[in-house]
Amino acid sequence: MYVDVYKKSSLANESKRAIEYRIFAEITGELTKANDEGAAPQSRINALFRNSQLWLTLEADLVSSENKLDHELKAGLISLAIWVRRFTTHAMRNREDLEPLISVNRQIMEGLMMSEKNARKPKAQEPYQNFAQMSA
Repeated sequence: MYVDVYKKSSLANESKRAIEYRIFAEITGELTKANDEGAAPQSRINALFRNSQLWLTLEADLVSSENKLDHELKAGLISLAIWVRRFTTHAMRNREDLEPLISVNRQIMEGLMMSEKNARKPKAQEPYQNFAQMSA
């Protein structure tokens, strides 16, 4: 009971980037396990399906008029989403190595982590703002 309350409160305090990172990490972990030679075929299909859902959701958000990302970044991410869709289709039909998908997800995770760190940095104040506060 207490664990559920803790989980809900910690999730409510997570930033959007942190949530995206956590989901990418979870699914990338599933892909990594499914990529092992001894992995059950069903775990591979499930991991590929979840990754596909993640990227379809990301793509839908990117094409939304409410998405405020830079146009070049959006275009690059949409291109990646299209590549993920094609690769996933091929990987489901063949016993394709999933490392390229894992690598792309990890790169996205690195970008999310850097973005989160940059968002947490205190904004630089105007040079005279500190002086005005000191003389007040």
